Formats: sequence, structure tokens, C-alpha cells
Amino acid sequence: MQSDRAPIRVRGLAIPSLLLSLLAEGRWKHPGDAALARVMPWFEDPLHFLTSAPAMVRESSSLDYFTEDDATAQLFRQARGSEQAEAVDLPWLDVERAFFVAVNENAGDDVAIAFDYRTDPADPRVVASDFWTAPGRCSWREVAPTFSALVVAFDL
Repeated sequence: MQSDRAPIRVRGLAIPSLLLSLLAEGRWKHPGDAALARVMPWFEDPLHFLTSAPAMVRESSSLDYFTEDDATAQLFRQARGSEQAEAVDLPWLDVERAFFVAVNENAGDDVAIAFDYRTDPADPRVVASDFWTAPGRCSWREVAPTFSALVVAFDL
């Protein structure tokens, strides 16, 4: 049976049904420091998991801000795929094909976990910022090849 309801979107991208289910059940939340360290061993800053579509919309608006200025876009390795001569891929984030699902807990840390829709519109890849492996410039690294794989890895 197909739903007549329009998909809930962030930045024009449909939120995966699995995430909508987790949000409705209150299960999309911080998995604990041990799970984060196991799945994202390079990641050092505390994270806040976004528990609503409006929060994802609000927090993801910074993708536009950090991409407007070329120097900032270079620092955060963010680009608009439609404005590039070649396809944008990791360690860069295509801000037209991504949105945040977790962000820095501490103001000024400027770190995040994002859905990356360049791989699959129904079950996007999950990426996170990395300022620690090569200090001075962000790299976006794969956390899980799909969101459903992340849910298993985090035991949500």
C-alpha cells in the first residue's frame, strides 16, 4: 500500500522513512560515547542529535552560509555540485545533496554528521566532518555507506 502523504523534506531532500520512524518513536538520539568512538574513531567533539525535521532544516541552513564565501567553503570543503565543472565527492560535501542530522554540542566547534544523497536518495550515505586527522581543514568522511547501516552500527 502506497502512502498519499508527501514526503517530509529538508533542503528539498526526502527524509528516509527509517529516520521518520526513529524520530516518531524517540529512538533517533545520541547512541552513547562508546558507540560513537567505535563507529567514528577520529571524531573528538560532543554531538547533539537533531530530533525533528524543523531542527534539521534550521541547523542545515549553515550549509548555505559556509558555502557563500570561497575561503570558508575551502576550509569546510563544501561546494554546490551544480556550480562545479566536475562531480563533487569526498572529502568534499555537496551542500545541494546533503543535510545535517547531528551537530556540535558546543558552540563554535562547527562539526556535524550529515546525510549525503549523492549515493542513494532512499538510503543516503552518512558522512561526518573531520578536523582532527589533518588539522587546519575539514574533510568529510564516510561514517556508514547507508543510513540503515548506521542504525545497525549504533544499535538504534
